[in-house]
Amino acid sequence: MGSEVESVQDVIRVRQSGPLGGLVQVTGAKNSALKLMAATVMAPGRHTLRNVPRIADVAIMVELLEHMGAAVDWLSVDGVTANSLTIEVPDMLIPEAPYDLVEKMRASIVVLGPLLARFGEARVSVPGGDDFGHRPIDMHLKALEELGATFTTSHGVIQGRVEQLLGARILLEYPSVGATENLLMAAVTAKGTTVIDNAAREPEIADLAAFLNGMGAGVSGAGGSTITVEGVEHLHPVEYTVVPDRIEAATYLAAVGLAGGEITIEGARADHMEMLLDKLAAMGLQFDDGGDRLHVVAPERPGRLASVDVSTLPYPGVATDYKPLLVALLSVADGVGILTENVFAGRFRYIPELVRMGADIRVEGHHAVVRGVRVLSGAPVRAPDIRAGAALVVAGLAAEGETVVADAHHVARGYEDLVGNLARLGANVSIGT
Repeated sequence: MGSEVESVQDVIRVRQSGPLGGLVQVTGAKNSALKLMAATVMAPGRHTLRNVPRIADVAIMVELLEHMGAAVDWLSVDGVTANSLTIEVPDMLIPEAPYDLVEKMRASIVVLGPLLARFGEARVSVPGGDDFGHRPIDMHLKALEELGATFTTSHGVIQGRVEQLLGARILLEYPSVGATENLLMAAVTAKGTTVIDNAAREPEIADLAAFLNGMGAGVSGAGGSTITVEGVEHLHPVEYTVVPDRIEAATYLAAVGLAGGEITIEGARADHMEMLLDKLAAMGLQFDDGGDRLHVVAPERPGRLASVDVSTLPYPGVATDYKPLLVALLSVADGVGILTENVFAGRFRYIPELVRMGADIRVEGHHAVVRGVRVLSGAPVRAPDIRAGAALVVAGLAAEGETVVADAHHVARGYEDLVGNLARLGANVSIGT
C-alpha cells in the first residue's frame, strides 16, 4: 500500500464491544506455510499445499518463487478461490532471492538451505521484515558451514556455495526456529547423517519435517530438541495440509478475554498452546479442549481477569508472538503483571501505543510492568508489526470511544480476515470509514 498517503484500507477502526459469541475458523499457520513453500524448490514437479492463509506474506513468497521460475496458482472451487495452492517447480530455477522481495519479509532467508541443497549455490539478500531490532543470521550461516557450505557477503547479498553437503552433528547455540529450518532442509539431501542438537521445538518445525518426509526425506525427532536426518538422493512433489495457526487462535482468545463472552475456535490446537493456556486459565479464562477446536469462556461481567507474570521463552514456553496480546489483556486485568521478553529485545515498541489508550505500563530493560486499569480509552495508534497490530485491534474492544489503528497493512501480513472474523463474533470493528 502507498506510503505517501494513508489509505482507508490501511486503517482499522474499533469501538468498545462485547460480549463476543459464535464460531471462528483459524487458517493455516503463516510461520509454517512460508517454510513449506520454500521447501518445494527442492523437488521438481507439481506440489499442492492446502490450508494456506491468503495473506500478504504468502503473496510475497509466491512472488519470490515465481522470480526463481516456479509457477504458482491458487486453486478455485465453484469459481471461488480456495486456500490451496499448486506450485510447479521446474528442473532449473534461478537460485536467488532479490532485495526488493527479501526486504519485505525476513522469512525469505529460509530459501538459503533449500537452494544450497538443490543447486549447490544460492544468492540471498540480507532479510528485512518486522522491526524488532537486530536479527543476526550468523547462526544460519554457521550451521550450514558445518555441512560444508561456504559464504561470502557483499553489498547486502549473501552468496553461498557447496560442492556436496555432508552430514554432521551440529549444536545450535540457541534453539532458533529459522536456523533449525534452514539446516533441516539443507540436511535432507546431504550425504550421510545429520544430527541437530538444541533444535527449535515449535509445532511448525514438526510440520516442516512431516512435509519433507512426505517428499521422501528421512527426518526423525522433530518436535524434540534433537533432530536426526538421514540424507536421501532424491525428493518428489507432495500434497500436504498446513498445520493451523496457533498465533491466530491466540488472537481470538485475547479478544474474548478483553470483550467478554464465549466463542469456539475451529482449528485451535490446545496441545500447541499449553503454556499460554495455563497463563490464560490463571487469569480467569475457561477452556474446553475439543482436540481440533477450543471453546473459551470469559468471566462474567463485571468481573475482571487476574494479573499474572509472564516470561517469553522458546517453545514450549510462551512464544514472543503472544506477548503483545498478553500485554493488552494485562492492561485491563486486576493487579500488576510483570512481563519479561527473553527473545527479541525490541519487542516492546508497541507499548507507547497502548499507553496512548490509557494503559499503565512501565518498561525497564527486558521487563514491562503492567498495572491493570478498569477500562482503556479509544485513541489513534499505529501498528509497528503484525502481532502488535492485532493486539492494538483487540485492545480497542475494551476501550471507551473509538480506537483507530493505522499502518494496518502489518496486520494483513499475518491475518487473512481478522476484521471480518471479529465482526462475525459481534465486535464493532471495520476497515477504514
